[in-house]
Amino acid sequence: MLLYGASGHAKVICEVLESQGRIPNGLIDDNPNVKTLLDYSVYNTLQQAAVVPEDEFIISIGSNRIRKIVAQKLNGVQFTNAVHSSAVISPRSSIGQGTVIMANVSVNVHSVIGEHVILNTNCSIDHDCVVDNFVHISPNVALAGDVQVGEGTQVGIGACVKQGIRIGKWVMIGAGAVIIRDVPDHAVVVGNPGRIIKMNEPV
Repeated sequence: MLLYGASGHAKVICEVLESQGRIPNGLIDDNPNVKTLLDYSVYNTLQQAAVVPEDEFIISIGSNRIRKIVAQKLNGVQFTNAVHSSAVISPRSSIGQGTVIMANVSVNVHSVIGEHVILNTNCSIDHDCVVDNFVHISPNVALAGDVQVGEGTQVGIGACVKQGIRIGKWVMIGAGAVIIRDVPDHAVVVGNPGRIIKMNEPV
């Protein structure tokens, strides 16, 4: 198993894997100045890492957009999940490949978590939520029941989302925001109650 990206986010994923008794074979990062991370070797290319078809990958990059670009670049490899041993995941929920779930996360019944998602420390995903691919749910976020979060969206640290809310694709929800209305694609939302302060251009 190899991690792609050697940053602070990768450190957390390494410890998540260690909590499961899984030890990475190393990390890959484009920066030639990075040689090690924690106790693990960092390689600069797939060839240098001596990747074989049986190797599994996790993309250990916090940026949702870059994570999507790398996932497309690594098309054809096998992805695996990292789920901290303290996380509580309903057996009636599903988790997509490449997703990482940090310490003390809860995912309740009949929720669907997509691929290459980050569920960060202490966040709570209630029943019947749908979290699409490449989303980042930041630490201490609370999603009430039946919330949908579109591809690539970032929900900032400590934000709360009311039940039944639909949040679009590539949205940015600010830290501590309280979301009580649906949010369109590409919006930037802050405050309590949440309000749109600008619309980002689609990329």
